[in-house]
Amino acid sequence: MNIGKPRKLGKTIEDIEEGDSLSLTESIEDKDLLLYLGLTNDANPLYIQHDYAQKTEYGKPIVPSIMLMGIITSAISKHLPGPGSHVVNFSVNFVEPVFHYETLTFQFEVIKVDKMKDVVTISIEAVNEEENRVLDAVVMVQPPQVTLADLEEKVGDIDE
Repeated sequence: MNIGKPRKLGKTIEDIEEGDSLSLTESIEDKDLLLYLGLTNDANPLYIQHDYAQKTEYGKPIVPSIMLMGIITSAISKHLPGPGSHVVNFSVNFVEPVFHYETLTFQFEVIKVDKMKDVVTISIEAVNEEENRVLDAVVMVQPPQVTLADLEEKVGDIDE
C-alpha cells in the first residue's frame, strides 16, 4: 500500500561523516505528556499528578524517560540520518529529572561511521534552560539502504 507522496530517503552511509551534527530544541507541553500517557496507558502518578509528585523527592511531576527517548528517535528518523533509518542499539543515562514545561536542547553528533557493519554511532547530550545536562545517550543507527531502483532513478536523473 502506498499512501501519500513519495518520501525521500535520509542520508546513506556514504553521505555521513564523523562530526556531522544536529541541534534540536523541544519544549515539553501538557498535550505531549497526555498523548504519551494515553497511548502507552502508563498510569504512574509521578508523571501527571501534582499532589502525588509533591510527596516525592522530585517535588513535582517529571517527564517519562521513554518519552525523552522518543524525541531522540524521532530526530534520527526525521533528520540524522533521516527517513528510512533504523535504530539498532540505544544506551541512555538520565542524569537529572526533566519536569513538565521544560525546554531541552539536544545535541547530536556522529562519532563513528562503520561501513563494514553499515551502522553509524551518534552521541546525544540534552540540557535544560539552565544548561544543566539532563541526559547522555549513544545510539547506533542503520542508515537507509539504497536500492537498485534508487540507483537507476539517480542515473536516469543524470542522463536527462
